[in-house]
Amino acid sequence: MARTLVGDLDEFDVKILRMVQTDNFLSQRVIAEKVGLSPPAVARRLQHLRNTKVIRSDIAVLDETAVGRPLTIIVHVATENERLDLLDAMKERFQRCPQVQQCYYVTGEMDFILILNVKDMAEYNEVTRSVFFEGGNVRSFQTCVSMENVKTHGPIPL
Repeated sequence: MARTLVGDLDEFDVKILRMVQTDNFLSQRVIAEKVGLSPPAVARRLQHLRNTKVIRSDIAVLDETAVGRPLTIIVHVATENERLDLLDAMKERFQRCPQVQQCYYVTGEMDFILILNVKDMAEYNEVTRSVFFEGGNVRSFQTCVSMENVKTHGPIPL
């Protein structure tokens, strides 16, 4: 019997997760052969991992340049006021903005770090106007333009 590693995850789950993080198109038969389970057992485990949100989603990771959105912008945002309702409104605004790919509420001098994807600086200018200036509660923001995206989607070490 496999030992439990984290919560309900056992060694078989971890092996399965390692595999699907790098190739989500692997068949259940191939996964089963590699981890030493039957395909139906792999199917049950995958379904459980999805139902419990260990696997949050099955998505395609696109090449930004190939779809005409080559710019990655990293923005550090400092708030005017850390009142909870104002912070919640900012979080909601960032979540609604399609250009915001990642949003982190952080400790330190800045309150948020955002990763944005835009087609050009004109689009970024529009985003700054609507999300930062018109949205309110932004004391300041600092922009870094990525010169090269070296690593953007890595598997979580298990």
